[in-house]
Order: sequence, then C-alpha cells, then structure tokens
Amino acid sequence: MLSTSLLRSLRSVALGTTDTCLQCQSRSFRTAPRRLAEAVKPPPPAPRPFTSQPQSPAQKGKNGEEFVPQPLGRPIGFSKPPRRGENSGEDARSWRQRRAEFVDWGKHLERRKELTRQVAKPYFRDFSNMRHHKGKSFLANPRIFKRDAALFFPNLRGTTLASGREAKDTTEVLEGRVSVVSIFSSTWAENQKNTFVGETQNPELEEALKGNEDVAQRVEINIEENALKLALVRLFQYRLRAQRPKGDWRRYFIVSRGISESIRETIGLLNSKVGYVYLVDPECRIRWAGSGPAEGEEKQSLVKGLKKLIEEAKQGGQKKKPVKGLPAIEEELEAQVVAAGAS
Repeated sequence: MLSTSLLRSLRSVALGTTDTCLQCQSRSFRTAPRRLAEAVKPPPPAPRPFTSQPQSPAQKGKNGEEFVPQPLGRPIGFSKPPRRGENSGEDARSWRQRRAEFVDWGKHLERRKELTRQVAKPYFRDFSNMRHHKGKSFLANPRIFKRDAALFFPNLRGTTLASGREAKDTTEVLEGRVSVVSIFSSTWAENQKNTFVGETQNPELEEALKGNEDVAQRVEINIEENALKLALVRLFQYRLRAQRPKGDWRRYFIVSRGISESIRETIGLLNSKVGYVYLVDPECRIRWAGSGPAEGEEKQSLVKGLKKLIEEAKQGGQKKKPVKGLPAIEEELEAQVVAAGAS
C-alpha cells in the first residue's frame, strides 16, 4: 500500500496544487505593499497684498476681540514702478484682444474672483468700522522705510484743478520730487488728513514744504467714485481753486475710476471713508504712511521723514553732474579756438 505522503505528492502533481497554506500564499501581498505616487507639494501661498501686521476691524470683530491699530511694520505698495497711463479705468484693448481674453479660462477666473470680492463686501462695512478708533487702520511707521526695501506708489489718473476735463497722471507730478500725498473721499476724511498735513495742525510740516519748494511738494487726491458727488465736486471747483495757490492746482487730482480693490489692499486703503497720508520719494516709493486722525508722535515722524528725504534729494542732486548738450560743447570749442587765435 502506498504511503500517505506519496499519495499527497501524486495528487499535487496531478492537480497542480501546492501544500502551502493560505497564510503563506497571501504573505507576499502584505510584505510588498503597492507604492503610491509621491504626494505633490502644494504651491507656496501667495504673498499678502497688504504687508502690515495689523488686521482690519472687521477681521478682529469676528473673534470678539477689540480692534487696536498696530504700527505699520513692513513696506506697502507695488513691486514694480508706476507707468503713466496705468489704472485709467478705460478699456484700451482691441477687439481681438477682448475676444482672446473672453475665451481665456484663467482671465475668467481672475474676473470671477474680483467680482466675488466686490459682492462679498458689505455695503455698510466702512461705516461700521468707523466706530473703531474713528476708522484708523494702522499706526504710522516711526521711521521712514529704507529705499531698497520701500515699494512703489501706483499711478492714478484723473483731472486736476488746472487741467479742466483733461486727464492727468499722478506719476507725472510725483516723479523727481519728494511728495506728501493725501488721499480722501469725503469731508470727514479730509478733516482727518488735515490733522497730519494741515497748516494750523502741523505748522512745522508747512514750514518744511515752503522752505524747500524746489524739491518738496504737497499732492492731494480726491477719490469720488459716485457720479452725483463727482458732479458736485466739479460744479464747485472754483471754491477749491480759491482755497489754494494757483501753483498747487495741478497737484489736486479728482479721481473717479481705476482704483480697484487690489490697489486699495496693496497700499492700505482699507476704509474708503478714512483719510490717508503717504510720504513718497522722487522715485515714487512709499517711505511712510499714516491713516485716520494723527495720534501720538505720528506728526513728528512725518516731519522727520520729510526732512530726511529732502536732505537725500538735495545730496543726490549735487552728486549728479549735468550732461552738456551739443550746442554747449560747440560754444566751448569755439571759445577755445578764438582764445588760441588771439594768443
């Protein structure tokens, strides 16, 4: 009689089975797991457009905390210098460009994001935020930002008291001079910015501006996006002219469009009902910024910053040697020839 082990061997050969148990058969599946694709690292988050540390009153209110303005710790503005004609609010694209952007899904998403941001903004948000420190968004930086770290003030386009209905660019006025720029859109905001730059509220600033008119100036930007208010401002322009010297008419801008939410967030215009003041150098870099009514030593820091930039501008002008033009060179050579012939 055949042994039991021999019979098992013959059966396994005939049926093609093995004596390994199910646990051994499935061991390979447990010891060699399937390798998944490596997880793709998410892209780094986009930088915050408004680079200061303090939050807006609306964001603080969600957590039930009392909003307290904090000093502006980082430069605000754009990374690229402004160009004339930008932010005019006019669509200068050709029909072909409009069609190409209409079918561009990326442009569509950007437009959708901008519209969502505008719709999500509560209508009375700026009014409700006025109860927090009179709408003050942040405290001014105690010292001016260094030139290499400072960012640029955007170009805005609007009419001036001297140009009538002809549109002008702010960059044309800001380039080459130290500017104290005030932005406001109501009488309340205008009174707030006057606490920084008013002749009676800050006489030391007025003295510095009048004593250095060759390198320093005052620029006012009145933002009126409401059509009815814009018509009233244009109707009473003669009053605005009577309140200012004729030389300052071209430095008073009335801007009605072109200021998007992105521009507001980038330069810190967090509340349209509040006045803002910027100290801009001859390269259109924002070196100092203040919001709301002046508090503490903010006026002194503005005056110190202005004097510092005036000093830098004068030293820079002395270092630059004027380049002689061709007529001047010809006159100099002719004088040398005459002197040589006379000798």
